[in-house]
Amino acid sequence: MRIAVMGAGGVGGYFGSMLTRAGHETFLIARGEHLKTIQEQGLTVKSHHHGQFRIDVQATGDPAEVGPVELVLFTVKTYHNTEAVRLIRPMVGSRTSVLTLQNGVESHRDLLEETSDGQVFTGAAYIESGVAAPGVIRQNGEVVRIVFGHPTGEGQERSAELLEVLKKARIEAEVAPDVMKALWSKFVFIVSLAGPTAAARREMHQLLELSEGRDLVMAVLREALSVGRALGIALDDDLFDRTLSYIDGYARDLHASMHTDLDRGNPLELEALNGAVVRLGREAGVPTPFNQCIHALLKPYAGGV
Repeated sequence: MRIAVMGAGGVGGYFGSMLTRAGHETFLIARGEHLKTIQEQGLTVKSHHHGQFRIDVQATGDPAEVGPVELVLFTVKTYHNTEAVRLIRPMVGSRTSVLTLQNGVESHRDLLEETSDGQVFTGAAYIESGVAAPGVIRQNGEVVRIVFGHPTGEGQERSAELLEVLKKARIEAEVAPDVMKALWSKFVFIVSLAGPTAAARREMHQLLELSEGRDLVMAVLREALSVGRALGIALDDDLFDRTLSYIDGYARDLHASMHTDLDRGNPLELEALNGAVVRLGREAGVPTPFNQCIHALLKPYAGGV
């Protein structure tokens, strides 16, 4: 399959490397020193599951050089969407599927403006990975998984084809019968991790040690769940307890990417995360004072420093 990865960072770089190893004609869309290193030295991946390996892969900063492909993995940071959605046009033909694995629950809407409804699939990537250095991707932890589907439940034949491609590339994946439920189930966790830790400039385990910090995390989680349910998302009744249990266990040692971006002075995915809870809460008539406070505190840093 001819595949393009729009955004070869921690998520796109890792999955792109696995697809390349599986024999697919893969193109990584990157920029800066990361792109230059990949072009000159290949991409190095340091993986918890597969050890360290290097691949020679085609990479460019100009999607027009790639031309139409059969699959676009859309993995740029959400704050690049305005530019990135426009840039994928030369790679999208009549037989192209676009799979977005971005944070948040709205990115497929941006892509629908550039493609037909049947072409856009959305999903959640469960992976802890990042760019350790130009041309180097580091993946940590046991969990590497993609859950995806069509926002309207259509495209079952194409979903099955994409699932086979991912699995043969040794990527754990599944097609969700209700992908919006799957996206929101991850979303409520991410906003509860990223927003409080970034606003407090503290790790999750440090927040949880304070009763006030724990109360904040739980309040942010409750608001996000209330917004999702008000919008008609069929979230499980026990999702609050399961998410909190996950935070108390595995997630207490995670470092949210938004927190990392804040520390580095990079732009933040604020509007796709806690900002989205506030915005969608207004649409649904659900008060979100804790998310609104976090949004206000982080807004001055949203564009980077």
